[in-house]
Amino acid sequence: MALTEVALGIDIGGTNTKIGFVDRNGVSLADSSVPTGEDDVDSFLNRLYKAVDRTMLPIRDRVKLVGVGIGAPNGNYYKGTVEYPPNLPWRDVSPVVQWVEGHYKVPTKLTNDANAAALGEMKFGVAKGMKNFLVVTLGTGLGSGFVVNGKLAYGHDGFAGELGHVTVNPQGRMCGCGRKGCLETYVSATGIRRTVYKLLADHAEDSEMRRISFDDLDASNITEAALRGDKIAIEAFEYTGRILGMKLADIMALLSPEAIILFGGLTKAKEILFEPVYRHMENQMMPIFKGKVKLMASGLVGTNTAVLGAAALIWHELEMQF
Repeated sequence: MALTEVALGIDIGGTNTKIGFVDRNGVSLADSSVPTGEDDVDSFLNRLYKAVDRTMLPIRDRVKLVGVGIGAPNGNYYKGTVEYPPNLPWRDVSPVVQWVEGHYKVPTKLTNDANAAALGEMKFGVAKGMKNFLVVTLGTGLGSGFVVNGKLAYGHDGFAGELGHVTVNPQGRMCGCGRKGCLETYVSATGIRRTVYKLLADHAEDSEMRRISFDDLDASNITEAALRGDKIAIEAFEYTGRILGMKLADIMALLSPEAIILFGGLTKAKEILFEPVYRHMENQMMPIFKGKVKLMASGLVGTNTAVLGAAALIWHELEMQF
């Protein structure tokens, strides 16, 4: 019986790392996760290798591993390194590709998680056949992956495409990067949480969120409240949509993508998020760009979408060789 070729997708998050074996069609044959942990990168990799072995065990006799794709915070595609990762107690620069490739003896590629998501959309999601599009990941922060003429835009140093750190207000909210007013401080799971608390302070109107402590309030609470008609929650999405729409209008002037794809937990709000984003984006655009871009939800479905993106990195690389 012929073996099924699979790519190992690894998505390294601040809390958990997700892993999965994905075939050419985007089907995950086995997946699991392991705590990223608060120890050093060497200890993490030892735990990762053991988790990968356990996950592969049920399918080991029917698959062939052809490569490893890794999505990681501050992942440098050119160097194969994770550099100064936020929220991870690792060394300043870790040559992760060198180590993982040496362990598995198959081609290994690494990029940041948002770039991996963009490749996942191009390979398995709603961006099939597209050459120019943008993926915006709305999680704890705001990530982005720009595909231009069918290729990811990495820049000269491997770190291009950081939409989350364009400036909304130079005197605005403090960002984890050390600057003020970055887009992700307004448009992200943590950003909308900060917006809700400002709205609660500025308005006397009742809201179910007044009965949730700051420590317990999260994006899912806000989304659920908005879907139930809570006016403060809906206003928070309107504010978030206005700021994101304004910055996406700037992107249209720079790159004129065919589509902008939103990915991540905040998209569960559906039209409560998408409608204000699209309305404000169109209102802020230069006339020559109006009506030309599609605002879409991610086409990656299931519980392990981040792994699909990481695995797509390998399938994309293999296709580029032929």
